Amino acid sequence: MSDKEALWIEKALRGDDKAFGNLVEKYQKPVFSLCYRMLGNGNDAEDAAQESFIRAYHNLKRYDSNRSFATWLLSIASHYCIDRIRKRRLSTVSTDVLPAEIIQDRNAPIPDKEFRAKEKEALIQKLMKDLKPTDRAAIILRYWHDYSEIEIAETLDLTVSAVKSRLYRSRRALADAWLTSEEAVTVNKRRAHESPAF
Repeated sequence: MSDKEALWIEKALRGDDKAFGNLVEKYQKPVFSLCYRMLGNGNDAEDAAQESFIRAYHNLKRYDSNRSFATWLLSIASHYCIDRIRKRRLSTVSTDVLPAEIIQDRNAPIPDKEFRAKEKEALIQKLMKDLKPTDRAAIILRYWHDYSEIEIAETLDLTVSAVKSRLYRSRRALADAWLTSEEAVTVNKRRAHESPAF
């Protein structure tokens, strides 16, 4: 942690809202990114990021300065998102709905490369939704935020061996699902060009 960040935390603990605002400004992108990857929707991610900062503000006196502030903050965000996902599953939300950012005017010209990138992003989000919430958080922290297994264990309150196991299982599940979806796309593309007689 930088000296500047330590000073902001110290001032925020004394009630300086501007100092806490500096922390929000510094960490808003990583927190939003984590929430977006976890929840798969921009609006939900904004709400979750805002709630994570509110919770951090109210619990700042519980922050242990021997620990990384970023790890502590992302821990709050990931646990909040895990709770949201569990509640969402209880209310049976369809996982087949694409994020609003992916849906566009079908008549608007879209460059092929951009379309494929958005299609790939939508598929990744869909595959991630099939993971257990804690597994999803571990994958996001590892591959989008470059956290070590030790940092992930700290953030998610797991043992390092549990993190390794979750990452291994999740990577296999994602790879299998990816290959299955790629095979389905390939078969559908072939069928589109085949004769109706076949």
